Amino acid sequence: MSLNLVTLVGRAGMDPEVRYFESGKVVCTFSLAVNRMRKNEDKPDWFNLELWGRTAEVAGEYVRKGSLIGVTGSLKFDRWKDKSTGEDRQKPIIAVDRLELLGSRQDRDSNLPSEEPF
Repeated sequence: MSLNLVTLVGRAGMDPEVRYFESGKVVCTFSLAVNRMRKNEDKPDWFNLELWGRTAEVAGEYVRKGSLIGVTGSLKFDRWKDKSTGEDRQKPIIAVDRLELLGSRQDRDSNLPSEEPF
């Protein structure tokens, strides 16, 4: 038996980037900062997230930089060949299956851009 399951709770490090494809598919990417449980650790761990479909659309609509969220997914690696050096490269990514919007509704609403005219 094998298991590839990642569960994280943290804050969005940036506003999500949502891309729509001609095929109708949608992808959303952004980073997540997760603090360690140890008190002497002052720097968070950073994770790159990738969400697809309706989950991607929800993230694009409701998640903003600083939003507290929880995600469940799996670890995968994007692999490519560096164009300048020809070396094989890879980057770990969390392929998110489930997104939980945490924090209060007021927190989420305050992160959304104001629609009042200037």
